[in-house]
Amino acid sequence: MTDSVFSLEIEDGLAVVTIDVPGEKMNTLRDTFADDLKALLDDAKQQAVKGMVFISGKSDNFIAGADVKMLDNVEKREDALAISELCHRAFFDMKKLPFPTVSAIHGAALGGGLEFALACDYRVCSNSDITKLGLPEVQLGLLPGGGGTQRLPKLVGLQKALEWMLTGKQVRAKQAKKAGLVDDCVPQTVLLRVAKEFALKGKAKAPKPKLDRISQLLESNPFGRNIIFKKAQENVLKKTGGHYPAPLAIIKAVRASVELDELKAYKTEAEGFATLVMSDESKSLRGIFFATTEMKKEWRNDDAPAIEKAAVLGGGLMGAGITHVSAVKAGVPVRIKDVAEQGISNAMNYSYKILDKKQKRRILSKADLQQTMSKITGTTNYSGFKHIDIVIEAVFEDLSLKQGMVADVEQQCQDNTIFASNTSSLPISQIAAEATRPENVIGLHYFSPVEKMPLVEIIPHEGTSQETIARVVNFARKQGKTPIVVKDMAGFYVNRILAPYVNEAANLLLAGEPIDKIDAALVEFGFPVGPLALLDEVGIDIGSKIAPILEKELGERFKAPDAFSRLIDAKRLGRKTGRGFYIYDKKAKKVDESIYELLGVSPSPRLNKSEIAKRCVAQMLNEAVRCLDDGIIASPRDGDIGAIFGIGFPPFLGGPFSYMDKLGASKVSSEMATFANYNPVFTPCDTLVDMADKGASFYQVEPVATTDSAPQTEKQPSVVEESSVDVATDEVIITQAPEPESEDETADEKQQDDKKA
Repeated sequence: MTDSVFSLEIEDGLAVVTIDVPGEKMNTLRDTFADDLKALLDDAKQQAVKGMVFISGKSDNFIAGADVKMLDNVEKREDALAISELCHRAFFDMKKLPFPTVSAIHGAALGGGLEFALACDYRVCSNSDITKLGLPEVQLGLLPGGGGTQRLPKLVGLQKALEWMLTGKQVRAKQAKKAGLVDDCVPQTVLLRVAKEFALKGKAKAPKPKLDRISQLLESNPFGRNIIFKKAQENVLKKTGGHYPAPLAIIKAVRASVELDELKAYKTEAEGFATLVMSDESKSLRGIFFATTEMKKEWRNDDAPAIEKAAVLGGGLMGAGITHVSAVKAGVPVRIKDVAEQGISNAMNYSYKILDKKQKRRILSKADLQQTMSKITGTTNYSGFKHIDIVIEAVFEDLSLKQGMVADVEQQCQDNTIFASNTSSLPISQIAAEATRPENVIGLHYFSPVEKMPLVEIIPHEGTSQETIARVVNFARKQGKTPIVVKDMAGFYVNRILAPYVNEAANLLLAGEPIDKIDAALVEFGFPVGPLALLDEVGIDIGSKIAPILEKELGERFKAPDAFSRLIDAKRLGRKTGRGFYIYDKKAKKVDESIYELLGVSPSPRLNKSEIAKRCVAQMLNEAVRCLDDGIIASPRDGDIGAIFGIGFPPFLGGPFSYMDKLGASKVSSEMATFANYNPVFTPCDTLVDMADKGASFYQVEPVATTDSAPQTEKQPSVVEESSVDVATDEVIITQAPEPESEDETADEKQQDDKKA
């Protein structure tokens, strides 16, 4: 068994099996897994072992899941079905063994890795922070196909199992013990010894979930279970709009686990798995998964000097968020500079509130909270800046102010200190125009709330050094971000494709389409929030500051409607003032009907929702292709990831370029040409017209490289990690997953204005 991922050692009749995929950092279940496992179990039975413990040979993971590439290579539904059925048989073989089996879990046990552990009689895990258990297949548009939908509910109950599988939640060790997912949670130093003790206990009895009285009442009878499944389905449809088939398939499979006999229940899971593997939605989500994985290889330079100390200019909402991810996730000391002590206090309190919630939920200890907060300090001058490695400015959009900050940093800091601007629209070359060390100046554009958003745009200007780019990319990844390197032009990528999309929604409003109808149309298309509600969240005044910059640099098509200045004059700035397109109070949000009179509009619906969505999205698609032509993004892949993680383009469509490939360039170009009959701004760009003529697509035909395109990088290996489902705008997160824990707190955060540092 030298070629197997399993190595077997037997001592005093007790077998210890080490799981170690040769040459890989992560243990994953591959197509040879079932054969290897069968050979291992046959060998153990012949040697009459009394018990068996499975433990990982890797330092930070048990089994991280199934090999997703294996699924991506599946060409027929029958092949996907065979994969699930093969896992079922392999795990049933484990259950039928004459001796007990134990999974000794340290690190990640996710997806197929947890399903493997569920097939064992006992599970023991380390109490380490890196130990996480979960079935996150829904994030790839799949359901657990190795028996997870059948076995997990029997351990933790229907409601908790549904919650974990429908959200892809990863459970910490102590949570797993409390819920009954694992039998014990111990220090890593004694993990193997405790696992061996369980292996000598004999076969485990059928588990009983640890449920409270109400849950027991609901789950113990058909009527109560029907309530659970009905509520779960209602919640799924409300949150997903029916765009994602995987959650509904998970509910169906879990329901089968309590309503059908075992054979039919497992068949329901396998059939659902096979259907989902072949679905367009899963293919799109797997594409995002592979894209984010591939991006982790780029701009990686382990020899670049590490950023070990950071400073943030501005204690407003953005500055506070940047401070938080730098101190908490990147783990570096952060110095906040603001003109007022109150700004510093607000920024520090921002991190404290987030950490305090975690401490109350026992995610971290009080000592950990205090230790983390000790990394954050503040000043109203440049004291303590001498040995800072990176200074990130997060103040309002004023070119002269930012240029002055560059000069201050060059005077107060080291020769190699990086100046990173969080500007959302100003070209970095202009910010660096008067710098004495322009090679250290770069754009680092975050999205808010920074601690939740996965995307960051990194914008080098022509004079930025390669070392500066590499250092900032490395730092952004330490902060937990997915960075895309984009070319230095006004609006960069995310705001550039967002602006015409929002402008078209505004034009539709001025043409008489109702506010709620416009927003509903785009939500039904798949965006998490409509464009006018989004503008309310961002702040109508913020949009008004960005629009003139884009219009000046990029032309007339970025001109915002003049009528919107009336909203600003009337102090209707959106949620932060309690009134914009909508009226906001603690109870609800509703359309402010008086806005029609203010804008001189009489609501007169003419278009259906599909036409509204097509018009808004067409503007975004056209601008995305122009960005590719201009070299703003290096590839369609970067454009898809930026749109999904940056503005909430529907993940199930794969991003704007993947979506255009699915529609076909001919159809996209034709629809835009039709819209252009009444508004020339819709005229399809030359590249789209040319692709339509040639029948070309973005992912099959590589775009012609230009000398001014975003830089390409050397391919390097990386570890596959899960992709996020959070989506955002420039100033606010809109998410389909966690909701704000406190409406009052969220409102308070919205009131924080970025201050002059």
